[in-house]
Amino acid sequence: MNANMLSFDEAYEKLLGFVRPVREIEQVDAMFAAGRVLAATQYSTINQPPMDNSGMDGYALRAADVPVAGTRLPVSQRIPAGSVGHELAPATAARIFTGAPLPPGADTVVMQECCEHIGDEVVINTVPRLGEAVRKMGEDIAAGAQILPAGLRLSPQAVALAASVGLAQLPVYRRVRVAMFSTGSELVMPGEPLPPGGIYNSNRFMLRNLLTAIGCEVEDFGIVPDRLDATREVLRRAAEGHDLILTSGGVSVGEEDHVKPAVEAEGSLDMWKIAMKPGKPLAYGRVHGAAFIGLPGNPVSSFVTFLMMVRPFLLATQGVTEVAPASMMLRADFDWPKPDRRREFLRARMNEAGGVELFSNQGSAALNSTVWATGLVDIPASTAIARGETVRFLPYGELMH
Repeated sequence: MNANMLSFDEAYEKLLGFVRPVREIEQVDAMFAAGRVLAATQYSTINQPPMDNSGMDGYALRAADVPVAGTRLPVSQRIPAGSVGHELAPATAARIFTGAPLPPGADTVVMQECCEHIGDEVVINTVPRLGEAVRKMGEDIAAGAQILPAGLRLSPQAVALAASVGLAQLPVYRRVRVAMFSTGSELVMPGEPLPPGGIYNSNRFMLRNLLTAIGCEVEDFGIVPDRLDATREVLRRAAEGHDLILTSGGVSVGEEDHVKPAVEAEGSLDMWKIAMKPGKPLAYGRVHGAAFIGLPGNPVSSFVTFLMMVRPFLLATQGVTEVAPASMMLRADFDWPKPDRRREFLRARMNEAGGVELFSNQGSAALNSTVWATGLVDIPASTAIARGETVRFLPYGELMH
């Protein structure tokens, strides 16, 4: 490996070391809090369930009153969910429905499928276990227990948990604000005629949607002409009120690559060569208080570098404590006999046999591969893979939220 090239892990740690987390906190309605990052640990103010209740439709009774199958008990009351029964007399049963509070004196619920209601009595056709089908007070959550830690990116089930203990609002960090723009005289927007030498600007669409998918507020400054003065002017505007400026392409040393000198003139810039494939070049700097990240211009390189580098950077900036994606160890249904000296991220998908297979073209311009795939296979540097070996698979579901 080139001595001037950082390993993937070195670059990853270096980039995360530059993170400046947002500090502003907003109170938001729990109904709309999914996707936001919790700013303070949340605790339950109640027991959940708040009282002993029935886990199913059936009959509440004392287990000791049913010594044998076929026992008949008079039905003394009916308790639907949302109502409260009165104390259960000995040797009687209460018709009860799922979620209804257990009446005082009852200790067991027998599901209705094991019972036969005849007139004012019920025949219990099984010998119940003590406590059967009873959800005990606080068995899920005890009052005062921690339910959600600070730094958690709230999922729909997390906000449901908050709502279940009565939390109507949640403290979250404000959204990260990202400015993005494209450079290149060859770039053309879809819908416009494609001139000789022109290419449609796919990275603009990809990056904007990746940013919004992880909860960022995005302002798109469009396509910037290949001029130093224009690039500097957009950088100044993009830095105002934004946490990050994100670009793709143009951070090189060619005569028409103006992003590098523009960032250096307006702030500071580090350029790294990272031992990863695709996506070797990455630029990081600061412009008038905003972070700057310049991605490679090839669409697959830009895509993979965003998922593996920019995503964790932005999640950490949001205040997320765990930014590494979960992975799966799967059987390789492919051979990779000629490894690269760099760490490789191959476009792949799971198959019906429970293994993982590769797209046929792993080139950095093969954008079609990113759609065919359902994730990335992480191949360590200088590592050959033989069919049947186990590989690390990173599902898109873990990389795009």
